[in-house]
Amino acid sequence: MKNVEELDRTRELETEGIGHLLWKYALPAVISQIIASIYNIVDRIFIGHGVGALAIAGLAITMPIMNIIHAFGSLIGVGSSARMSIVLGRKDVKWAEKILGNSMIFTIILGFLFVTCGYLFMDRILTSFGATAETIAYAREYMYIVLPGMFFTTMTFNLTGLIRASGYPMKSMFIMIGGAFINMILDPIFIFGLDWGIAGAAWATTISMTLTAFVSILHFIQPSSFIRFKAHAWQPKGYIFRNITLIGMSPFLMNVCASFVVAMLNNQLLRYGGDLAVGAYGIVNTFASLMVMLFIGICQGMQPIAGYNYGAGHADRLKHVYMLTMKICVLIGIIGSSVSCLFPGTMVKIFTSDHNLIRIGIPAMRFLMVMFPLIGFTIVNSNFFQSIDKPWIAIVTSLSRQLIFLLPMAFIIPIIFTHNGLNGLTGVWAACTISDVMGAMLAAALLFSQRKIFTDLTPHERKVRKEAGPEE
Repeated sequence: MKNVEELDRTRELETEGIGHLLWKYALPAVISQIIASIYNIVDRIFIGHGVGALAIAGLAITMPIMNIIHAFGSLIGVGSSARMSIVLGRKDVKWAEKILGNSMIFTIILGFLFVTCGYLFMDRILTSFGATAETIAYAREYMYIVLPGMFFTTMTFNLTGLIRASGYPMKSMFIMIGGAFINMILDPIFIFGLDWGIAGAAWATTISMTLTAFVSILHFIQPSSFIRFKAHAWQPKGYIFRNITLIGMSPFLMNVCASFVVAMLNNQLLRYGGDLAVGAYGIVNTFASLMVMLFIGICQGMQPIAGYNYGAGHADRLKHVYMLTMKICVLIGIIGSSVSCLFPGTMVKIFTSDHNLIRIGIPAMRFLMVMFPLIGFTIVNSNFFQSIDKPWIAIVTSLSRQLIFLLPMAFIIPIIFTHNGLNGLTGVWAACTISDVMGAMLAAALLFSQRKIFTDLTPHERKVRKEAGPEE
């Protein structure tokens, strides 16, 4: 009886208006994503003005490594929260509790592995991602401190996603806000007050993310929470690991590929523009990441609505939430792209006063940000297919822009530019723009191939979705 009453918390997902629901779930998720990106932005602002341009370049080297670690958080967090939304649509609370427990087991195992490997192969990893003799010391100092905190970052991504999926979007947001607030307080104290330099930024991030992880754990211990840690939930289940992995594989591969693409781009930037080109890319990528965070936050608000209604068999509501999410993200992309292209110098100067770095950063800002409406389109499609348990479509959609298009073009376009008397560094920037367009075209083709998901489900399909049990 208690489980039936508790389901009222999520039953609104199939009864309330889509616009109201998307606002209710997306706003906290967007704020959480912006807050998460503030960790990187605040670190770069303080490091850029308090340590120097080479320190920013060193920090930029760590970005692909951080992305790989975040990829593990996405693998577990997105996979478990999307699966939880679907099973709650089927009114199965016990199965949702199993997802919670097994996702924690998954987090602990993977977290131990990447922290251990990170320490064992630190210099080799940093060098392969573009570190030079001038920048590796900064990158190494930052990573040695922040790496253990990334374990708690992964746990936070997982648990806050589950908190949101189980009907507590505002609480998920406040947990992330609290962590970012602590980070912003500690950054100037550690960097300037204690004169710890780049190590201070690392300690501020590590401490704040550790605290948010423990607060997230407390939510699932409290008796008042809808989904809680139960003894039966800690029994490892192969089918749950498989379900989490299949849905979470798309953002995982996207982040991993992004890390290797960034490493490749860093090496191309070193070849055509030197260390400052890497630093410029790090600055622009910070703004780009903020935009992506906005898109992902809105998509995270869409995810429990789409997943629940897909599980419940409501195709009309599924189409409604998809279309509304797409309109919002494309509009945000247009605004962000316009501001970046009109005021690139102003945006770069937030992070540095170095004139050479600003000069290189202005064209980079325009090339990398101009197609962000199309990037928003691609991200919405990828996240939508994750939400409705179509992992392979989501994987192809998410990987197309970077792996299929950007990886080869980053080598080909600069060569074409240099052979025609143009700047090879401009060719690297242009390759990013071209890949954005081609990735969106492929995403549109894949969406068209799956258009039948927006038609009404047959009575048999509705029954299957509602009665389906665990895929053991």
